[in-house]
Amino acid sequence: MSKIYTDHLTNPLTIDMNRRQFVTTSLTAGIVLPTAMAMAGNAVASTPKKGGKFRLGMGHGSTTDSLDPGTIENGMGQNVLFAYANHLTEVGKEGQLVPELAAEYGASADAKTWTFKLRQGVTFHDGKALTVDDVIASFRFHMGEDTKSAGKSLLADVTDISANGNDVVFTLGNANADFAFIVSDYHFPILPVRDGKLDWASGIGTGGYILDKYEPGVRAKFYRNPNYWKQDAAHFDEIELLVLLDTVARQNAIMNGDVDAIGRVDPKTVHLLARNPNLDILETTGTLHYTFPMRVDAAPFDNYDFRMACKLSVNREELVTKILSGHGAIGNDHPISTANPYHNGELAQRAYDPDKAAYHLKKAGYDGSKVQLSASDAAFAGAVDAALLIKESAAKGGLNIEVVREPKDGYWSNVWNKKPWSACYWGGRPTEDWMFTAAYMADGKWNDTAWRTGAAADRFNKLVIMGRAEVNLAKRREIYYECQALVNDDGGALIPMFANNVHALSKKLAHGDVAANWELDGGKAAERWWFA
Repeated sequence: MSKIYTDHLTNPLTIDMNRRQFVTTSLTAGIVLPTAMAMAGNAVASTPKKGGKFRLGMGHGSTTDSLDPGTIENGMGQNVLFAYANHLTEVGKEGQLVPELAAEYGASADAKTWTFKLRQGVTFHDGKALTVDDVIASFRFHMGEDTKSAGKSLLADVTDISANGNDVVFTLGNANADFAFIVSDYHFPILPVRDGKLDWASGIGTGGYILDKYEPGVRAKFYRNPNYWKQDAAHFDEIELLVLLDTVARQNAIMNGDVDAIGRVDPKTVHLLARNPNLDILETTGTLHYTFPMRVDAAPFDNYDFRMACKLSVNREELVTKILSGHGAIGNDHPISTANPYHNGELAQRAYDPDKAAYHLKKAGYDGSKVQLSASDAAFAGAVDAALLIKESAAKGGLNIEVVREPKDGYWSNVWNKKPWSACYWGGRPTEDWMFTAAYMADGKWNDTAWRTGAAADRFNKLVIMGRAEVNLAKRREIYYECQALVNDDGGALIPMFANNVHALSKKLAHGDVAANWELDGGKAAERWWFA
C-alpha cells in the first residue's frame, strides 16, 4: 500500500488515543476525572472461553427502531448492528483504528483517493461470499438525494466508489486524512447485495452472531455464528439484548441476576451497586457528553443574545456534582473532549453568571414568557433532574423555563432534533472532523442545533473542510481550536458536562482492555467479552 498507510500507525492524524494518553492530556489540562479509566480488577482473564448466554440490559431502544442502518439513532440499534455485521475498519480497544473487513487500507499522497483491500474468505450468514459489490452497495445506500441516512453528510465528499480487483477505491472531492475513521461509523455496516439492491431488512451480515429474533423497543436475540472469520471473538453461544429504559428497572435487573451486564448506570447509584458482592463496576472515560441543543432556526433561540443567556444560566459544577455524582467533568459548550487530540484547553471556561445572563436577556428583548425545555431520562440518566436544576439556576438571571417531561419511548423520533430545546447525549467521536461533520456541519441530518447560517456558521463549515485536508499538525490544531471557539460562542449547543461510561457487570463476566469510544466496550461487549 501507499506510504500514508505505512505511516498510519504512527501519524498523529490517525488519532491513536489510548487511555494513558488521555490521562496525560487530562492532567496537562488541569482536569481530574474521578475514577477515570478504573477497571474491575478481577474482570481480566487470560484465555477467553466459549459458551453461555449473555444477557445485556440496554438503556436505549424504541419501538420506532429499525434494522435500516441509516436510521439507527441510539445505542440499542448500534449494539444490534455490531452483533451481526462488520465494517471496513473499527476502533480498537486502545482507541486506535484497525482493519476489519478491509485487510489493509491506504491513501494517495493528497488523501483524496482511499483504497481498501477486502479480506478474503469472509462469508455472510447465509453462505454468500463477501465481494466488493457488497461494499460498494453498502456505501451507496447512504448517498444520493433520496437517502434517509444520517450518515449521508459523512460521505458528502465521496465522488466515486469503484472496484479494482479485490480493492474498493473511494475518490473524494476534497482531501480527508481521517477518512479511514469515517468508514468505521456504525451507520456503514457491510451488508449483502441481492438482485442489485442492498438487503438490510433481513438482518444478515458477516458478524459474530446470527440474528434470531428482533422486537424493536423490546429485545434482540442472537446465536453464535459458527463460521465467524474472527477466531478470537464472539465467545457466547447466545446473546440477548433487552431494552430497559427505566433506570430503576435496569438496576434491579442486574442486582437480581436477570441480566449479566447493564450500561448507563445512574451515577447516583454507583455506590449502591458496588456493594453487591456479585457485581463489578466498570467505568471508562472518553468522549461521552450530555447536551441541551437549542435549535437556532426556532424562536427564541434564533437570537444570539438569548442563546448566550441560556449558556450563562447553567451551573455546570452543580450538574456534575448532583447529576453525575462526580463521574465526569464540566463541559464548555463544544463537543471536543480532553480525550481528543485537538481539544482547545486555551478556550476560557464558561461559568455560571446570572447577572450576565440577565444582561443578554434584556438585550434579546426577552419578555419573561415561559421557554419550554423538553427532557426525558431516555436521553441520559438524570436528564429530567438536570433540566429542573437548569430551570432553578436560570431563574436567578430572569429566565423562565418550563420543563416538559417527555415519554421515554419514541423520544428520539418525536422530540430530539425536532423540538426547539431538548435533552440529548452524544457518544462523541475519536476525531474532531468526525464529530463536527456528524452533528454540526450545515448539511448534517443530525445537526440538532440547526446551526447552518450566519457568518460564524459559514466560517465553521469552511474550517472543517480545511481541517480534513491539512497535514501540518500545528495548522490543523489552529483550525480545530477555532472551530471549537465558534461552536462555543455562536452555536446552539449547550454542553454542560462530559460523563464517564459507567457499567455494572456480573462477576461471572470477563474481558480484556475495554474501549472507551462508546459505552459497553465500544458497543462490542457481545463480541469481546466472555464468561470466566
